[in-house]
Amino acid sequence: MEQPQLTHLDERGAARMVDVSAKDDSVRIARAEGFVSMAPETLAMIVEGKAAKGDVLAVARIAGIMASKQTASLIPLCHPLNITKSAVELVPVEAAERTDGRPGIRITATLGVTGKTGIEMEALTAVSVACLTIYDMCKAVDRGMEIGEIRLLHKSGGKSGTWERYPVTAPSPA
Repeated sequence: MEQPQLTHLDERGAARMVDVSAKDDSVRIARAEGFVSMAPETLAMIVEGKAAKGDVLAVARIAGIMASKQTASLIPLCHPLNITKSAVELVPVEAAERTDGRPGIRITATLGVTGKTGIEMEALTAVSVACLTIYDMCKAVDRGMEIGEIRLLHKSGGKSGTWERYPVTAPSPA
């Protein structure tokens, strides 16, 4: 089986921006997630709206959306995209809801574009910046917060089609 080639390297191994001019436009969707673990008291402060800097979830949501639109400025070889959808969801998670017992905030970003190249990096950037914003807004009370589990969950569109981290399976018949 032939090993896939890195598309951002030319035949000499030099970095390059991929030429997508000959590709057809297609509807592309990407979904990514991340998690900020924190002390139970920090989570309660966020949920109760008592953070000194304001509404942590609202600010992190807007930061993630804004960051998705700046991805090409942050990641050197990304194409600038005309994003058609950028949605960031933040869900408080209690310790009992996780197998590791760590409370925190689960961040999910869903991005869409009609274009010649994928939107995975924009989804990952949105999640990353939303996580960083939560840390920034709460670090005065909890420097031990951890940012992790940032990963792509889904991508669709383009020549390579659909990819799912956790394949959707039909329920077994009863």
